[in-house]
Amino acid sequence: MTRHVMEALGKARVVIEDGRVIEVGEPVVRYCPLFDKHRGIKEFNEGTIRENMEYRIGKFGMCTERREHRMKDFLSFGISEIMSLAVKNGVLDAVVLAADGCGTVVLDDPEVIQGLGGRISGLVETEPIPELIDKIGKERLLDPDTAAIDAFGGVHKAFSMRYGKVGVTLVSPKEAAEIRDAFGDNVIIFAVHTTGVTSEEANGLFDFCDVITSCASLPIRQIAKERAVLQAGTKVPVYAATEVGANVMMAKLRELGKEPDNVLEINPEPLV
Repeated sequence: MTRHVMEALGKARVVIEDGRVIEVGEPVVRYCPLFDKHRGIKEFNEGTIRENMEYRIGKFGMCTERREHRMKDFLSFGISEIMSLAVKNGVLDAVVLAADGCGTVVLDDPEVIQGLGGRISGLVETEPIPELIDKIGKERLLDPDTAAIDAFGGVHKAFSMRYGKVGVTLVSPKEAAEIRDAFGDNVIIFAVHTTGVTSEEANGLFDFCDVITSCASLPIRQIAKERAVLQAGTKVPVYAATEVGANVMMAKLRELGKEPDNVLEINPEPLV
């Protein structure tokens, strides 16, 4: 049996054990326009959250030994899509992210980046899934014995594997500051899962990150008005906090044949 904990679908705590959803907490956010668009979910509640989690388990084996690890783009402009293209274009040599059954992992295959990173969000804890680790390669995991989640440790491992330019996803501005201080401009930092951050934390993310997703964060949106270099998307915007971030975002926009946005239209509810 393996145990996996996520904050997903409105930042509700979800616990999965042995391929079964055993706990669904109360969501902080009730509505997300992206889930409405892609899955027809009008409101996050225990029933809709459980149903979506069970769909993921059944569809691609999330948190089970049946876990699929390769995928083409899902969202037109998600963080995993931006990172996948950056690796494909040679802007990044590898990315560090957290995945169910693996924990922190170093990846250099765009389809695996998308397959592992594009299908989950808000991973809090996970345990090793040997069948998935065999597909990925034990040598790519920060800790194949425990599936530990540690972005700083993952970036350090990536450079020890002789990658020159590394992308990393993280949540904490403290971790972002530590990574920036240690590795400088050799890292492109992507802030994810920002719902519920304080104004101080949001400013910290803009201080040290290159790309920041807004999720349902009111402080991120407010600070972005003054500090964002570029915005893409109107429902759940993604912001560039640096010129480096703007460049990787623009590459994805050009691939999609789209232009940057600067007007918000439909937000998650409530913004927190």
